[in-house]
Amino acid sequence: MSPVGAILRKELRAYFVSPTAYVVISVFLLLMGLLSFLAVANASNRSLQMLRGQGNLPELNLNEIIFRPVFYNMAVILLLVVPILTMRLFAEEKKLKTMELLMTSPVTVTDIVTGKFFAAFTVFAGMLALSAVGPLALAPFAEFRWEPILSAYLGTLLMGGLFLGAGLLASSVTENQIIAVILSFGALLVLWLFGWAGQVFADSVVGKILSYLSPLDHFEHLVKGLVETSDLVYFLAGIVFSLFLTHRVVESQRWR
Repeated sequence: MSPVGAILRKELRAYFVSPTAYVVISVFLLLMGLLSFLAVANASNRSLQMLRGQGNLPELNLNEIIFRPVFYNMAVILLLVVPILTMRLFAEEKKLKTMELLMTSPVTVTDIVTGKFFAAFTVFAGMLALSAVGPLALAPFAEFRWEPILSAYLGTLLMGGLFLGAGLLASSVTENQIIAVILSFGALLVLWLFGWAGQVFADSVVGKILSYLSPLDHFEHLVKGLVETSDLVYFLAGIVFSLFLTHRVVESQRWR
């Protein structure tokens, strides 16, 4: 087994030995189920109102009135739950004094950072896959386009990867898991606010830069079914950059 595979397996085992993964996945699915139910109920009410007013069954765009709001709300939920997935990855190693053992083992810092990231990403991807039960359950009873839903899931997966990278970086600078959660949430909130700041300075170069740095616009394009290279590059570059910073932080701690 490769070093990255060994780290990945170790971290996945740690996730499911403790209740953390189960609690995060359960809360995420519960919230997504509730939001999906409310979106479907809202669409049903709108359909009945239009039927009473027009006298015939209206054609509703379910992608727009059900799935887009669900994915927008999912992004907000990720802002809250992703830091919990990453808080222990380095902080726990430091607290338990196993970081020194890990650093002196025959694995590189790149292997450690990559393995821990992909462990968290695997849990996140599994959690996201379970949420696909909603569209699959609705498919026999309603007509909607699958392409925007698949692109929205791609956008959610990429944005989750970006959030995980930021959380991993936060966990690498402290041995306290609560501080790691706060740092991660703060960093993600700053990224989130870049979009609003970009709207304030919309007519300037600063506004355009801030808007590009915010994940919201890129995510919105994918939710609408627009898969553009610039959006994919943004998320992938953000993930790589956060992992690079994590690598530098962990590498600097080797010599302390």
